[in-house]
Amino acid sequence: MTDTDTDTDTGTVRGAPAARRRGERPAKVLRMSVELPLWRALTGYRILTLLYALFLFALAYRRYDHPLGAAAYMGALTLWMALTWRRTVSAERCTRQFLAADLAFAVGGILLTPLVDSHARIMGGGPTLPSIWTAGAVLGFAIKGGWRWAAVASSFVAVANLVERQEPARDTVHNVVLVWVASVGIGYVVEVARSSERTLARALQIEAATRERERLARDIHDSVLQVLAMVQRRGNEIGGEAADLGRMAGEQEVALRTLVAGGLLPHAGPPGGAATAVPHQAGEGAALPVAAAAFASGPCDVRALLAPFAGRGVTFSEPGAPVELPAAAAAELAAAVSAALDNVRVHAGEGAQAWILVEDEPEAVLVTVRDDGPGIAEGRLADAEREGRLGVALSIRGRLRELGGSARWVSVPGQGTEVELTVPRKGASVASEGTRRGRAGA
Repeated sequence: MTDTDTDTDTGTVRGAPAARRRGERPAKVLRMSVELPLWRALTGYRILTLLYALFLFALAYRRYDHPLGAAAYMGALTLWMALTWRRTVSAERCTRQFLAADLAFAVGGILLTPLVDSHARIMGGGPTLPSIWTAGAVLGFAIKGGWRWAAVASSFVAVANLVERQEPARDTVHNVVLVWVASVGIGYVVEVARSSERTLARALQIEAATRERERLARDIHDSVLQVLAMVQRRGNEIGGEAADLGRMAGEQEVALRTLVAGGLLPHAGPPGGAATAVPHQAGEGAALPVAAAAFASGPCDVRALLAPFAGRGVTFSEPGAPVELPAAAAAELAAAVSAALDNVRVHAGEGAQAWILVEDEPEAVLVTVRDDGPGIAEGRLADAEREGRLGVALSIRGRLRELGGSARWVSVPGQGTEVELTVPRKGASVASEGTRRGRAGA
């Protein structure tokens, strides 16, 4: 896997295995991206509502029966906020013990109000000592533990308000219900957000693992599987002990195809009947420049990578000017062309003629591989993919998909096959960097 970074525009986290090697937790980063604004909002709410409560206390200071007692509580609340305001900036700092102490300050202030304020002011709807600062303690429970914690915390506040008022007055009940519903609703939304981001993190991990698996499967298909198929074919031709060696190579080929295909069932026929791509003679000389380009950086002329494929049975047509793509993208495109030519050799026969046409368009590079073989029967490509034949699914279509491009087959039985490989320049410049780094880190 590649040691890649976080895509801040899409929220995608790449390079999860590398992060685990460094002791990091990509899923935690995702969660913080959702929760961090909530914790910051809670911190701001607690500070602003404290200032509001102090303002109300200052306006009504002379109307308290015991103003010094009220002042002592407000001083303690201010000191508590000064010492703990940073505890609500993240989930890690906001512990259960802190939430319990914060709620105790809120409930204690509500229950202390009848002791320092006059009965007439309380019955007239006067505010409690902590006023609306109390809701901050309840919201902390909601963000930290979800709607169940919020329901419990808001119930304590509700009971304290009813005890302070000494009767279920309309405005008191209204405030109690409002705090309870708001906190439970916010807690539920937080739980849904956490569940969604866990699902997203899992999907990103699966996507990263799938892409890496496809890349490895392509490499295996382009090397090991083709060698095994060639050993099987040559062993059957030579006979004797070589035939036994070819038979074992065929069995290993089927097992390896099943493994890289992710558990797909192998072909029902005998191993010897598998039609597998083998290196085409005309393109054997292209392996070295293609491999070198995969690890290079900067632009690369696609024509230089595709020209070695020309030879007996293969005609190469190119523009007069360089056709440049990022080096890694050009190497992937050349490998896809190589796989297409392998399919021509295997399925169209030794005497088939193939043509490679390179077109340099403003927005994309288009490479067409055409042959004069018997064509592909309808549904054959889908059947091959289900059987674990990965030449089309991964070596061609998978490569183009990772570059943001596409591969299209046009085939009529008896009239040959045409494969159109399209690589957009914009997508290739982004995807090729990850491909190059992935190969370097493999």
